Amino acid sequence: MTRTSSASALAEVGAVFLKLGLTSFGGPVAHLGYLHEEIVRRRRWVDEADYADLVALCQFLPGPASSQLVFALGMRRAGLAGALVASAGFTLPSAMLMILFACGVASLGDLRTAGWLHGLKLAAVAVVAQAVWVMGRKLCPDRFRILLALVAAAGVVSLPGTPAQVAAIGAGAIAGWWRYRRETPAGAPPAGGLDRRHGWAAAALIGWGVLLVALPALAAATGLKPLAVADGFYRAGALVFGGGHVVLPLLRAEVVPPGWVTDEVFLAGYGAAQAVPGPLFTFAAYLGAVIFGGPQAWLGGLACLGAIFLPAWLSIGGALPFWHLLRGRVASQAALRGANAAVVGLLLAALYRPVWTQGVTGTRDIAVVGAALALLEVWRVPPWLVVALAAAAGQWMHA
Repeated sequence: MTRTSSASALAEVGAVFLKLGLTSFGGPVAHLGYLHEEIVRRRRWVDEADYADLVALCQFLPGPASSQLVFALGMRRAGLAGALVASAGFTLPSAMLMILFACGVASLGDLRTAGWLHGLKLAAVAVVAQAVWVMGRKLCPDRFRILLALVAAAGVVSLPGTPAQVAAIGAGAIAGWWRYRRETPAGAPPAGGLDRRHGWAAAALIGWGVLLVALPALAAATGLKPLAVADGFYRAGALVFGGGHVVLPLLRAEVVPPGWVTDEVFLAGYGAAQAVPGPLFTFAAYLGAVIFGGPQAWLGGLACLGAIFLPAWLSIGGALPFWHLLRGRVASQAALRGANAAVVGLLLAALYRPVWTQGVTGTRDIAVVGAALALLEVWRVPPWLVVALAAAAGQWMHA
């Protein structure tokens, strides 16, 4: 894996993540599959172990895990500029669509019952199944790690929720340390030492906490609505683990009780959010456009989008340099073997619920999933084309 901050590298990062931002349907779990296919298998910017390490780190941190993973992958490829370009490419397409919907340009009715949307869910099943298969072969090569993955999957299915996911990764890390602590992984990265990057990283982590405390104080002291809105969206982004649908009750608590958004308008935006690619956190752009409205709709939407993503960027940007410092130690490598196996288990559990349970409802759906998986794994058809074909199949089945 090479890293450069040249203009050509930034252009490449922007193009890759813009394509993903336009085609990554299916929610945060499916995003892990799309990112794995594009970044690990096709472009080889990172290897399987590095990818799983980053997934584990993002699961531990508060914020939208898939968007934090995009930030981390962009940073690995082209530094901080690459991280910001990757995040913009992955996020802005769906944000623009959500703001347009808020402005009344997209009147698409009840999107939750659309046939093509059902087809997108089936494509997500195939994408996640492929990721589980490929990562499982690489990261669970022995019986112990296969057992860890199965136990993690069973635990998360039995006790759904973010605490169970974090506990599964933590338990996997402890088990990996116990089993492999006397073995030195081949090609383990050097531990390294502190440098100037770690100073900037520490400042980012401190800034995360300062804003969490300062924004509500400033909003209360000034009584300004923009500061109150910024505080609500920043707090929602800072205090949610896993991202995705988990943030919805937090956002509702921030925008509905003050009267900024009605429940009906909130639910309409939630329905629209299911139909756009990219991260569900772009729902914040819709809410911001509704809250400010009129000529300020676009500015308000983008401001709320930045407010909800800022804590995620500060946390992953601050944690990443320390994570690479830690993971270079032999004991950490042993723990990561177990943690990576648990990550495979988490993906396996997510493949069952919610991806399979919410997407597959009959034998025709199973046939579409099987065909999509064959296109991806056997014929190596680009994921965006598989997504389009699955959407067309879903619309045809519901015609």
